[in-house]
Amino acid sequence: MHVGRSYGVSSFIYWTRYKTYILAAISLLVVTGYQSGCRWISLPWPVLALLGTAASFIVGFKNVQTYNRTLEAQQILSSIACISRYWGLIARDFPLNLDISRSLVYRHLAWLTALRYQLRTERVWEAATHRHNFEYRHKLYTVPEHEIPLADALRAYLPPEQLPPLLGSGNTVIALASAQSSAIRELYSAEKIPVLHYTEMQKTLKELLDQHSRAERIKNFPYPRQYAIVDAIFVWTFAVLLPFGTVEVFGQLSHGGPTAWLAVPFSVLIAWMYVSLDQVGESTENPFEGGANDVPITHVFRLLEAELRKMLGERDVASPSATASDIIM
Repeated sequence: MHVGRSYGVSSFIYWTRYKTYILAAISLLVVTGYQSGCRWISLPWPVLALLGTAASFIVGFKNVQTYNRTLEAQQILSSIACISRYWGLIARDFPLNLDISRSLVYRHLAWLTALRYQLRTERVWEAATHRHNFEYRHKLYTVPEHEIPLADALRAYLPPEQLPPLLGSGNTVIALASAQSSAIRELYSAEKIPVLHYTEMQKTLKELLDQHSRAERIKNFPYPRQYAIVDAIFVWTFAVLLPFGTVEVFGQLSHGGPTAWLAVPFSVLIAWMYVSLDQVGESTENPFEGGANDVPITHVFRLLEAELRKMLGERDVASPSATASDIIM
């Protein structure tokens, strides 16, 4: 997530440059043909106006829907943070043994770690691996879940003998939630917590699982592919045909003279606005993919770790370090 004042114009142009090159090449070809005597290649401007209107509607629809996906992801992240803080309080105060409290809290930290690794797993429909996004990430930031294996990250919270069955379970997040539930049941069976505390802890665990399911829904169910392809077809049809309309308009200013070349910059500018807005929507639709516009699950979960460990009385707990850029993961 970008936490600075805004993206710079130069960085935004750099991010969208490949599509700009394509638009410029198409416009140059059209104007060159027009200036070479092929005046029949022009299109009536009302046709392009209708195409532009249709493209505007579909791009606007996509951006509204993708923003809603990101907004829901932010709500999920906030809910997990709130429930995690409450879990830290009851895990510290309900058992009368600090070692038990630490075990409950650290298992929850392992759950948070496994959750963020699960949400960062790549899907074929995600845009983080596209060339423009990959280069931008390589230049400005890194994704911790892509740099450190899950097994190494979990060693900070769990005994080594617990890792193989968890990692081999197929779903580490659910396996950790199951282990947490078993630990609570054992505490109740051993009469180390009363029934009211046992019920409250299980209720809190259920709330965490509810938020996990909501996050999984966003991760595993993309923006509908039928809308995505229609959006791409509409936008690029308008972008490709735009020079065919503008070349005639600018050419008439000098009766077919050099003013026709003005169609190149103006066509590129107008089409760039459409394709860039479409690219913004594409980079927003998967808020857990590891892109620059993701919700900052790694940063928030590390803040939670520092808070929960301080609740246990631990000292010298490091807070998340500042990033070199304005983008946090």
